[in-house]
Amino acid sequence: MAREVREQRIKTNGIWLNVVEKGDNGGPLVLLLHGFPETWFSWRHQIDFLSSHGYHVVAPDLRGYADSDSPPSHESYTVSHLVADVIGLLDHYGTAQAFVSGHDWGATIGWSLCLFRPDRVKGFISLSAPYFPRHPNLKPLEFFKSFGDGLYISQKPGRVEAAFAKHDILTVMRKFLLTTRTDYLVAPPDTEIIDDLEMPSTIPDWITDDELQVYAYKFQRSGFTGPLNYYRAMDLN
Repeated sequence: MAREVREQRIKTNGIWLNVVEKGDNGGPLVLLLHGFPETWFSWRHQIDFLSSHGYHVVAPDLRGYADSDSPPSHESYTVSHLVADVIGLLDHYGTAQAFVSGHDWGATIGWSLCLFRPDRVKGFISLSAPYFPRHPNLKPLEFFKSFGDGLYISQKPGRVEAAFAKHDILTVMRKFLLTTRTDYLVAPPDTEIIDDLEMPSTIPDWITDDELQVYAYKFQRSGFTGPLNYYRAMDLN
């Protein structure tokens, strides 16, 4: 687990982000952007490894997550907002260019950063999310709605949160973080995705019960509306 990290809240793009960093401030900056449903903690092993090799590693809780600010409206979660958050962090550290790695939604932010501000990116690694260009005729949510009402991404605001609230947070985290399903997570009719996901019988070697509790604690406090607003804002992108 990431040891001896420095943690602070940084004002960027009109909000406060919780940011963890480690390593020599004079080293090349590596920015690590997590996905859904995660926090900076997902990068704990990479933070230790990269910082031990001379890099200045920075890993924020993204907008809407954990200890960062969570604006209530989904209109505050467009890629323009998210990229501006990242640019503000780079400006805070006085870094002209950074190496960026993103997982899931973090990768989407990274792709958009490369598209909008290539001058600020020295290199980019995308995990689990290929580049998804705009379709000239089809909005993202229309595409996802074609999979049916059981796809949590396309459901009405509040529905997913209500379904999650019927379970303890640790159960939600175990089901989402440890799922081995490779589809779009579409639930059968009259079933919520959290109920359709199987509870893993064992925990894989790459995570422990205590580490799952870290995620559960953070999401118990911050909830899921902010993270889900990323999906609800897709048509605004």
